[in-house]
Amino acid sequence: MGEISGEKTGCGFLRAVFGRRGTRPRRSSSTGSLPQTNLNNNNVTRFPSTPGSRTRKDAFADSPNAKKDQKQADRIIERPGQTYSRNVYKPQQHQGLNKNETARAGSQQGYVPARKGPPPGPGISGELESVIMDYQKMKGAGSLIRASSSNVMLFGNLGNLRQPRNNNSSNAGSNNVLDYTPSSAKDEPVPANGKYSTSVIGNVVKKNEHGPEKPVSLCRALSTRMDPEELKILGNEDYKNGRFAEAVALYDAAISIDPNKASYRSNKSAALVALGKLLEAAFECREAIRIEPCYQRAHNRLATLYVRLGEADKAVYHFKQSGPEADPDAMNKAKTVQIHLNKCTDSKRQGDWNGVLRETSLSIEAGADSAPLIFGLKAEALLKLNRREEAIQTMQNCPNFDIDDCTKLYGPIGSASILVYRAQFNLVTGRFDDAVAAAQRATKLDPNNMEATAMLRRSKAVASARANGNELFKVARYSEASIAYGEGLSYDPYNAVLLCNRAACKSKLGQYQKALDDCNAALNVRSNYSKAILRRADCYAKMEKWGACVQDCEVLLRENPDDEEVQKLLKEAKMNLQKHGGNLDTNVGNSPSTSIVVVSSIERFRDYVTSPGTSMVLFCKKAGDRKTMQLIQQLNQRYPSINFLKVEVDDHPSLAKSEGVNSFPTFIIYTNGLRAKEVRGDNYVLLEKSIKYYVNS
Repeated sequence: MGEISGEKTGCGFLRAVFGRRGTRPRRSSSTGSLPQTNLNNNNVTRFPSTPGSRTRKDAFADSPNAKKDQKQADRIIERPGQTYSRNVYKPQQHQGLNKNETARAGSQQGYVPARKGPPPGPGISGELESVIMDYQKMKGAGSLIRASSSNVMLFGNLGNLRQPRNNNSSNAGSNNVLDYTPSSAKDEPVPANGKYSTSVIGNVVKKNEHGPEKPVSLCRALSTRMDPEELKILGNEDYKNGRFAEAVALYDAAISIDPNKASYRSNKSAALVALGKLLEAAFECREAIRIEPCYQRAHNRLATLYVRLGEADKAVYHFKQSGPEADPDAMNKAKTVQIHLNKCTDSKRQGDWNGVLRETSLSIEAGADSAPLIFGLKAEALLKLNRREEAIQTMQNCPNFDIDDCTKLYGPIGSASILVYRAQFNLVTGRFDDAVAAAQRATKLDPNNMEATAMLRRSKAVASARANGNELFKVARYSEASIAYGEGLSYDPYNAVLLCNRAACKSKLGQYQKALDDCNAALNVRSNYSKAILRRADCYAKMEKWGACVQDCEVLLRENPDDEEVQKLLKEAKMNLQKHGGNLDTNVGNSPSTSIVVVSSIERFRDYVTSPGTSMVLFCKKAGDRKTMQLIQQLNQRYPSINFLKVEVDDHPSLAKSEGVNSFPTFIIYTNGLRAKEVRGDNYVLLEKSIKYYVNS
């Protein structure tokens, strides 16, 4: 080597061309995927020099041509042609050769010094550096963190690395991890030409000349080249750190590379559970078990999900398949839920709605906290017991899963039952069109479901009656509108919306007392129904009961302080109240929750005892017993939810006869239109005990 140290050989020329890199080419795993072009092609690509490349001490380090070439910013390299075959250059010792012989020897080894060879393949590191450099040019310089494992540069939010949010508009939104998810986790729009804004081919980055565009997704670049096991590890780290959406995205990237790996889907299921997507999690577990039927961890996860979704029998089966992976606590929950559901089925078959309510509540407490079928059955039991506000609250707490997903999990029969429960809820809350749509879909899923057929018929009748009544009300045909709403109430006697609408008709006809009765009946069903409270306040104003009007207006303003209509009514009521001495008249005489109602007609009596809730009716002589009246007043104050009525048999002997009353005083308790209890004489202890029982039932 000492003999040729002062000469500029062909290898020295190559050294000058390639900078300070060694002449030994390295074949990268990515070069096989590079498109080959003609070697004589005049299109050239510029590659930035790598200042940090490793140097080699040799005799050409001080060569003036080498120094000049090393200062060049770019190197021009022609692409290999179609017929180019790459041979690895193996340098050999050529003792005593001059410059021409050395060049000829190099040619025989498959390397021509005068002809520029192809660049070494960039590999995944070079490819990612190109992506990141392009990203930095578009977004500005940013801090990068070098991974220690494979010289991979990860930016910002990729994997489980984060950057603080920058308020700069150029970086706005760049810290959202979903911007870096693969297509399986987040669909990205593909341009019309089928190309993204930045296309990566080997080490060449082509920029879009149509202005700045969104950066290429680093996860998309990684997902096609990274080992899916590495993506899973990153997802596991995100899951442990509470970044569940990012974990799902990484698991999706691993699945897109290797869709037949059960562990990826099982891990994704765990992340979906943390996000509250229970049905999707169950489907992922199912797929994992399909791929690997003996995967015990997936069986355990699926069984745990089935407990929460109310499928106790399936949960017990999968716990048996879990082997040592089975969770003992979850297994006990599954067995407990299974016992309560069996009892619930027996209670429903026997018509014991109190038993249904008890067992469904226990099932939910035992672990079935996301089971729409159990929540719906509990709401149905509450409706049967005329506890409508509780039924509404129960359905509001019920998870609102997509019905198509429910069909995949529970089958068409189970989904039809869920739709029936939703139709009941919509009917109670006045969403009649939604009730009809839910019932129709239920009948399509399960044509043999008699409850769905009955619900469809009922919801259609109520919706039609409401629509007819509204049309008649708009043209000021209030009497006919009242009749139309009454027809709807014949199908649903405790519908607060229809009761409130009929009260509006009665008020327009000047029948303020009947309007007040309908408002009270509606509020017995839904105590916070603001429209009924407003209608009642208006009736109080027209009846010049200003104190009660003020109370209702204040209740409404607490919920909606900016309601101008209520503010105007309240101002009017207070002015009139001051004119009458300023005393707040709370003894309204017609509200069942504030005083005893004296029955003036058989029709009014029927309206009260058939309304939802509990009513206590005193049958007595007109003169009455002072002690009895004092006791009734005390009970009225203790139990404001009870309607207390008084029938003076001297004025209504036929009513007393129709109710079978022949001794006085007689107390009869009516619950939801049914005669529940009769107490004769002055047995006040038994009377109060009976009232307590029906209030708490």
